[in-house]
Amino acid sequence: MKVVQLLPELNEGGVERGVVELNRELVRRGIESIVISSGGKQTRKIAADGGRHLLFDVASKNPFSAPGRIRSLKTMLEEIAPDIIHARSRVPAWLAYLANQKQHCPFVTTVHGFNSVNQYSRVMTFGDRVICVSGAIRDYVVEHYAVPQEKLVIIPRGVDLDQFDPQHLDQSFMDEFIARYDLNGKFIVTSVGRITQLKDYETLISALVLIKQSVPTLVGLIVGGVHEDKKDYFAKLQQQVAEQDAGDYIHFCGSQEKVQEIYSLSHVVVSSSKKPESFGRSAAEALAMGAPVIATNHGGILDIVIDGKTGFLTRVGDIEQLAGKIIEARDAGFVGLREHVIENFSLTQMVEKTINVYEELSL
Repeated sequence: MKVVQLLPELNEGGVERGVVELNRELVRRGIESIVISSGGKQTRKIAADGGRHLLFDVASKNPFSAPGRIRSLKTMLEEIAPDIIHARSRVPAWLAYLANQKQHCPFVTTVHGFNSVNQYSRVMTFGDRVICVSGAIRDYVVEHYAVPQEKLVIIPRGVDLDQFDPQHLDQSFMDEFIARYDLNGKFIVTSVGRITQLKDYETLISALVLIKQSVPTLVGLIVGGVHEDKKDYFAKLQQQVAEQDAGDYIHFCGSQEKVQEIYSLSHVVVSSSKKPESFGRSAAEALAMGAPVIATNHGGILDIVIDGKTGFLTRVGDIEQLAGKIIEARDAGFVGLREHVIENFSLTQMVEKTINVYEELSL
């Protein structure tokens, strides 16, 4: 079997990471994997894992260049002669869909997020199979587009359990991280994600301040990078921490590669997003490392966080409820967190379900 995946670029992000992981796993199973994108820092990873990357402009939204790009992509696909074309985003989906009109290669789309509802986004429902990354995304697609149920399949993003394995941790990194933030003997509450208003770090900071007096060993870690256009927001968060005199126990840790070690150190992980997440990969990764998750009660994270079993759910922006649930989670004694991920959200399961979709269409 020969599979082509298309996405705008190969830099950082959940979609990019999923493509890179699927490329690697397809190759391991003897499937020829080709990835088409406009480039990015992870293109070398595709080849290093045994796949092939083809550089092509599937990112530009310029309608004037679209006809020429469609013709060029049509020629490229005819030369590749794939068994499956899998589009991961709207511009690549439109280009691939139109380039594939005569070839009629089986076409798969993955809806990764709550895209705006319009004709431009509708292309993500044009696949012979439409993969949704969560039940919430499936419900969103059903609500807004007349997609036959038999075309839809839920395949959650998978957690690489070899990477997120409590038995394989970088102890030297952990020792250095513990020393840097004075974490010995502390009750550690962590949130992982880019610094953006949608993550509602204001509510998390306020909740941590609220419970510090009753939990004196509390330390809050906010782990995530700051894009150029979010520097003003980041400055407001820093000001909030300073005004609350919380700088000695709430730390901005920046972007970190070894998040599995940080999850392993954490007693509770919080996802307080204002906007529904399409899946909530950081929550699944935290559970795989044995950390319970407190999350706002909407979006794809409802598939992952089972209230009272793998963590707790809270209302958006409810500082007091979040504070109470953090304290409750400290004493809850959750069990079976990693097993929940193994059974429902493993990378192996994601890959096998995706290959099943490919095989059904290519028969």
